[in-house]
Amino acid sequence: MSVSRRLLAVARRQTPNVQSYTRTASRPSILQATRNIHQQSPPRAQQNAAARAEEDSIQSESLNPALSFPCLDALESKSAKLSKRSTEGPEPSYTSGHTEVFHSEQPILLDWGGILPQFDVAYETWGSLNQDKSNAILLHTGLSASSHAHSTESNPKPGWWEKFIGPDRPLDTNKYFVICTNVIGGCYGSTGPSSIDPASGERYATRFPILTMEDMVRAQFRLLDNLGIQKLYASVGSSMGGMQSLAAGNLFPERVGRIVSISGCARSHPYSIAMRHTQRQALMMDPNWARGFYYDSIPPHGGMKLAREIATVTYRSGPEWELRFGRRRADPSRPPALCPDFLVETYLDHAGEKWCLEYDPNSLLYVSKAMDMFDLGQEHRNRVNKRRAANASRVQAYLDGKGIESEAIVDACSLTLPEQPYEEKEQPADFDETNVPATDGSEPPPDLVAGLRPLANTPALVLGVASDILFPAWQQREIATTLKRTGNKNVTHIELGEEKSMFGHDTFLLDLENVGGAVKSFLG
Repeated sequence: MSVSRRLLAVARRQTPNVQSYTRTASRPSILQATRNIHQQSPPRAQQNAAARAEEDSIQSESLNPALSFPCLDALESKSAKLSKRSTEGPEPSYTSGHTEVFHSEQPILLDWGGILPQFDVAYETWGSLNQDKSNAILLHTGLSASSHAHSTESNPKPGWWEKFIGPDRPLDTNKYFVICTNVIGGCYGSTGPSSIDPASGERYATRFPILTMEDMVRAQFRLLDNLGIQKLYASVGSSMGGMQSLAAGNLFPERVGRIVSISGCARSHPYSIAMRHTQRQALMMDPNWARGFYYDSIPPHGGMKLAREIATVTYRSGPEWELRFGRRRADPSRPPALCPDFLVETYLDHAGEKWCLEYDPNSLLYVSKAMDMFDLGQEHRNRVNKRRAANASRVQAYLDGKGIESEAIVDACSLTLPEQPYEEKEQPADFDETNVPATDGSEPPPDLVAGLRPLANTPALVLGVASDILFPAWQQREIATTLKRTGNKNVTHIELGEEKSMFGHDTFLLDLENVGGAVKSFLG
């Protein structure tokens, strides 16, 4: 197109249509009736279509065509469908099938000062509780898992540990009564951000109080009290569940017979905190998150999808993906694309898409933050105990029907940014490298040894996987070494090398022979 023709086209777009103005002015009633409609912004889908049409027009003069973005088209289409559903119902369902539910009318004080006036714990069981109730195993879940670890008559769908539970399985239901719960803060039947706040009749959303791993364990032990179980045969868990298993034994050493901690840690470390932080940021930056108040609107599915993709990268290992995907593209005959193109990209895209509406976004934020704050060191425990003692009167005030000062609630329940942002600082000249804690698990800090001393007499199985990048094997070595330093003479530590498992952190879900075999041998 010549310069003169291009200028003429621009002028035409900017010049008002006098004829149309004259016709409209002769019919003022029509103008008044239609003004509001015509002045509305076009729907986003129409705006995007118009933008693409304009791009096509411009690119028709270019040597190179505009790229297509089917991944973004799919995202917009999904938002449009969810927008329609948000006005017509129903809400996305996060339930995973039928569960038993323990309801506590007694309030629970949380470590950071929050109070749940009442709460539910969803749970499922397998096997039979013996007469003296001494054969119960409490199975702790990973971050986003439900209580459905194994199929049941009321819910025949396979569970997340289906092959590990049953007659003659690692968790042998001929011997043991296995209990699995959904943690408080979750969304699969236990009280969490998507639950109704009895004080307001509305969903908690981000009015839900900050909670910790230990808070989740205390709620589980309320369930055990209700079932009449005074002492567990074992506390078993993997990933986040491995952290909770340790916390259960640490909080209630007289009520836990033995512990199994698989691919867990005794304190969260910077790498795993950083990876969970990026997931939370991806979710919170989705405009649909709306600071947590999205339940009557479009859920932040885009942010959840990206968060899950980030998480999936940490759950598996490079060697496995090298064999599984290599550098293969989904369709080598087509030109490269900025949307998912390599097989590994399409795998991550599918994993995120499949999961983005299966778990409540606010639950992801709260539960992952609880993982970040996990620390069984004595100094941390002292601070928590002091804070709990200071807030204990608030629970009694609630039970007595007295009001609680709102300022105190805000101070207790809010996490705030530091006043000064982080800045890199030069290492001091007299810095002593010999005082830096070992990062191979061989020399745990004295503070951690002191913190785990309640477990000095509890038999423990600690299992790690060399290919795990989220909870590296040195963190399980640290647990085992720390337990031994407390004087514990019954610590079994197993580390699966890459020659045995290259599935990374997800090994605990997949390796029945090595993980399941170790658990069965230890419990037996």
